[in-house]
Amino acid sequence: MTLRLFFHSDDRKANVEILECTPHEQEFAVVLRATLFHPQGGGQPFDTGWIGESRVLRVMQDPERIVHYVDRPVDLGMTQIRVDAQRRQSNTRLHSAGHLIGHFVQAMGWMPIKAHHWPSEARVQFKPLDAAQDVDAKTLQHGLAQWIAHDLPRLTSSREGAREIGFGELPAYGCGGTHVRSLKDLGTVTIDSLSHKKGILSVHYHVD
Repeated sequence: MTLRLFFHSDDRKANVEILECTPHEQEFAVVLRATLFHPQGGGQPFDTGWIGESRVLRVMQDPERIVHYVDRPVDLGMTQIRVDAQRRQSNTRLHSAGHLIGHFVQAMGWMPIKAHHWPSEARVQFKPLDAAQDVDAKTLQHGLAQWIAHDLPRLTSSREGAREIGFGELPAYGCGGTHVRSLKDLGTVTIDSLSHKKGILSVHYHVD
């Protein structure tokens, strides 16, 4: 099983061991002993970057390991990996903003059921509970701005072997994604729209 260094490290570079490199269509599938690259999943896009001098085009999760698809072969053994910092920062901020939206709307009686933290199409979806209240964009955005102004720190914990992420006194969510160290790194979260369809509330947003 691939060791997920991004679970406990915000580093963008590391020296790791390449275990496998096999041709895959027009690419090469690379397996590392440990990785900083976040694979696609959990509502978050994959990281890109470099393994040695080879470009990482996409990163996917297999049942027991993480597979990195690169543009040219790499030699087995130790090498440096580098995560594309700009893409990681964007994904990290969107994912963290999604958590905050989840906390705020959940406190108003809605249960988060699905999240999609992708640039230009980020959204969190909720289903109503018995005491669900009306949610409006202005109130939600103001609440998020207050949490960000308080610069709540990221807290990482484990429950029954599962990783959990929280910010300050807010409850923790089980999550394998990447997140800002504290909310000052989040910037401004803008609520673009709220929509209802078949009883499901969708909150669409972006970060600046």
